[in-house]
Amino acid sequence: MTQPNFQLSLANGDADMAEAQRLRYAIFVEELGGDGPLVDHAARREQDRFDRFADHLLLRDLTRPLGEQVVGVYRLMRGDQAAAAGGFYSATEYDLSPLEKTGRPLMELGRSCVHPDYRGGTAMFELWSGLADYATRHRIGIMFGVASFHGTDIRALAHPLSILHQCWLAPPELRVRARPPFAACMNMCPPGEMDRVAAMRAVPSLIKAYLRLGGFVGEGAYVDHAFNTTDVCLVLDTARLNARQSAIYARDRPA
Repeated sequence: MTQPNFQLSLANGDADMAEAQRLRYAIFVEELGGDGPLVDHAARREQDRFDRFADHLLLRDLTRPLGEQVVGVYRLMRGDQAAAAGGFYSATEYDLSPLEKTGRPLMELGRSCVHPDYRGGTAMFELWSGLADYATRHRIGIMFGVASFHGTDIRALAHPLSILHQCWLAPPELRVRARPPFAACMNMCPPGEMDRVAAMRAVPSLIKAYLRLGGFVGEGAYVDHAFNTTDVCLVLDTARLNARQSAIYARDRPA
């Protein structure tokens, strides 16, 4: 593949949104088997009612043809935007009241995806650079959002879910909880019966990256049958980031 020429920007207009939603369709619908009431299969666009209220961080590779340059996406929704939308997307799966009670500026991270050709390289770090700039500009105190395991068989995910619960459960003041009727217990395996290495190997790379930044998980998983995923809620308190983690979050790049 040609060396990428990356450019970060916020979506500006319908053409940008269409390109972002086509990438989301390729990942969430075609690759992962998801669906939803507003997904446009004819136009190959994954979309929902929250899109028009949020900002959308786009990573382009300018070496690609026009119309196919967006290779990474993050949907960013601040508290004021969520108020206009009637709430955060994550609130459909988790009780967010512990975060709201902090009184600190909140931002939901959603619909994060990277084109398969750009995974394992610098694309995610480029997106995080833009995310860091955005969060700093808006003085965000707490970032959160759902991240997914592929599939809805909780028993098959018992070990990775259990190790997340046992080692990275959020403190009580930030501990969001999965909502019934699709909430599922995460803590299914006693520590002595778990292969910790294998359990962590089964945790998706995006979730592990949030944990390395100092993130926590909420209590309980949410089984999302529409998207064919099992979700956990990640919470990142920017005030708790240590110096090393802050450097990674803000500007680090792999060698």
